[in-house]
Amino acid sequence: MRGGKVLAGVGLVATLAVLGRASVARSDDFGDGPKTTAVPAADLGNLYTWVDGSNLALAMTVFPAATTEAKFAADVQYVFHTSSGAAFGQTTSNVDIVCTFDAAQKISCWVGLAVYVTGDASTKEGLASADGKFRVFAGLRADPFFFNLVGFQSASEAYAVSKDNFQTDPSGCPWLDFGAAGSLRTTLMTSAGAPAVDTYKNLNTLAIVVNIDKSMVTFGGPFVSAWASTNKAQTQTGGDQ
Repeated sequence: MRGGKVLAGVGLVATLAVLGRASVARSDDFGDGPKTTAVPAADLGNLYTWVDGSNLALAMTVFPAATTEAKFAADVQYVFHTSSGAAFGQTTSNVDIVCTFDAAQKISCWVGLAVYVTGDASTKEGLASADGKFRVFAGLRADPFFFNLVGFQSASEAYAVSKDNFQTDPSGCPWLDFGAAGSLRTTLMTSAGAPAVDTYKNLNTLAIVVNIDKSMVTFGGPFVSAWASTNKAQTQTGGDQ
């Protein structure tokens, strides 16, 4: 077992029926708190998953607004967690893909106990296992997440002004009628009345992208859920490692 305390946030997604049609899921999570933002290389931004033929692709981004000088941290574990089962919400088998880097940015990745690769994963082709069932890329990429900051801020301000007029459910969440919901949705989808502007359009990020044969992550069944974490490595003096 590779132990470690969670240092940054996690992104949660579900990829349904990886043996069926291709679909894409994603989650955004930059800037959770002071401990996260203090270590940009561990600041988990997005997790994307999709089906690529007979493979499952997973991609995580870290280090918001990364420059060409940005590097992955040598004391952080970058982990893709997968769970598989026969139906949605009924997973019975877990497989973790754990990647680490040294100071020279050489990557080492473990797929459970089945596969281990190490080397330079920054080339276009990435780094592949001997049997070709696992491939990983790690390096600087344009941030693919679309976020309309102006629209989000405007919608947040509009909600703050009118929230006292909304009824809430037992958990405290607001009930919005069609008119209020439509107004907020329109605000979110525009930028000061103009078409939405992608705030991340000119920003880069560090990305780890893996492409893995589906047979390696579907021991429990064809439904796979995935989430990602960044973990600060720690020393354990007793127990299983």
